[in-house]
Amino acid sequence: METTKMRKMTPQQLKNSILQMAMQGKLVEQRPEEGTGEALYQEIQAEKKKLIKAGKIKKSKKLPEITEEEIPFEIPESWKWVRLGEILNTLNDGAHKTPRYTPNGVPFISVKNMSSGKLKFENCKFVSKEEHEILRKRCHPEFGDILLSKVGTTGVPTIVDTEREFDLFVSVALLKFDKLLIDNQFLTYEIQSPLVQEQAKENTRGVGNKNWVIRDISKTIIVLPPLPEQNRIVAKLEEIQPLLDRYEKAYNRLEAYNQKFPENLKKSILQYAIEGKLVEQRPEEGTGEALYQEIQAEKKKLIQAGKIKKSKKLPEITEEEIPFEIPESWKWVYYSDICTIINGDRGKNYPAKSTLTHSGIPFISAVNINGETVVEDDKLLCLSDEQYERLNSGKLRKDDIIVCIRGSLGKHGRYPFEKGAIASSLVICRLFIFNTVMIKYMMLFLDSPLFFDQIKKYDNGTAQPNLSAKSLHQFLIPLPPLEEQKRIVAKIEELMAMVEKCKEAEN
Repeated sequence: METTKMRKMTPQQLKNSILQMAMQGKLVEQRPEEGTGEALYQEIQAEKKKLIKAGKIKKSKKLPEITEEEIPFEIPESWKWVRLGEILNTLNDGAHKTPRYTPNGVPFISVKNMSSGKLKFENCKFVSKEEHEILRKRCHPEFGDILLSKVGTTGVPTIVDTEREFDLFVSVALLKFDKLLIDNQFLTYEIQSPLVQEQAKENTRGVGNKNWVIRDISKTIIVLPPLPEQNRIVAKLEEIQPLLDRYEKAYNRLEAYNQKFPENLKKSILQYAIEGKLVEQRPEEGTGEALYQEIQAEKKKLIQAGKIKKSKKLPEITEEEIPFEIPESWKWVYYSDICTIINGDRGKNYPAKSTLTHSGIPFISAVNINGETVVEDDKLLCLSDEQYERLNSGKLRKDDIIVCIRGSLGKHGRYPFEKGAIASSLVICRLFIFNTVMIKYMMLFLDSPLFFDQIKKYDNGTAQPNLSAKSLHQFLIPLPPLEEQKRIVAKIEELMAMVEKCKEAEN
């Protein structure tokens, strides 16, 4: 079980786990000769007292004692639990009022200019030198200080790595401390750790633009190891960082592969299906040629009865056009050999969108089909009986196949209602021989790489993807005997159910 959890651990979770180990004193060994956190704490307090006496910093309000209930985990005996404000010389935030900006001058930094632990002066605002002299009296960031985001995405630390003068907005807190007693990189790692991040999350106030107020930042509980141990922890974390970077790259590659795997597997299965490699061929089931002749006979009857128009004869399919080999019992045919392709009415009777309602006869556009069927939701608009009767073409019957030929090329669905009509971006594909198995096989073909490869071939290449109904007539489709189609469809349904289970397991 633990192995599975490790396999699924995100890079951030792994980093958090390592930082947590570091803050629990489990990343490097403790060395008695390095002293204690208590001794370091007393030294920090002594230095603060000197600065207060010299008038260089103000005396801060005494923070409450840390109770047993507040301590989240055990730490080494040589370490000490402290509140963040106890080890800082100064903790305040930037200007609470928006200053008057100038085209250039002294950079004015907000959380927007802090990214991935770095200060970004690109696209920052500026204030005049006179304004800067006023602002720096309240908040004066210097090299080695730590900035902390306190509004919006709270708890993100950034070390000041420049000697450049700049000012801060209220969204950023400034942490000033004795750099000779506290390793600023260690303190940054500590702020990034679950220990501090969980407190930041718990104490952040407000909805929307959340705020981690200064007094709550000051009360944050942290660990204080001896300074040499802080240095060794930082060195160990920096040693580990390249490994974390490699892990992140590998993890992201694996995630991308896992996300694509079900879809790629589905495409491979469909390709195998239309190449005749998914199920065996059985001589007793007949041939694609025999089925083709049966379809042509039915097509002739429909033409003679005036139900469909006679289409222009297409040229024989040449060897050069055939994309791959199929079983001898199959036959390559044109799409229009097995179905009639019907455009929507694009004339004066085409309904304006403003006249459509949510009740009546469904009027189908690309947004209503999902690759399988028509989705019944608030996007499904309807015609009145009068509007439907006025249409000269594009009228749907139950089990017609709808294909999008503009915009979302190749998007398709099987029509589930008794009647309806299509928008101008769609066509109706109606089989000459109505057969549920053939409909399912056709839908399978419309999902296959072969279908989408032919879309690329015939797409007009304009900004608005466009496929003519005439081009669709010329699409090639492999035709197996009907009984084999039935077995292919059954096998596909079985395999696709397994693919879905794979997706669910991954999620």
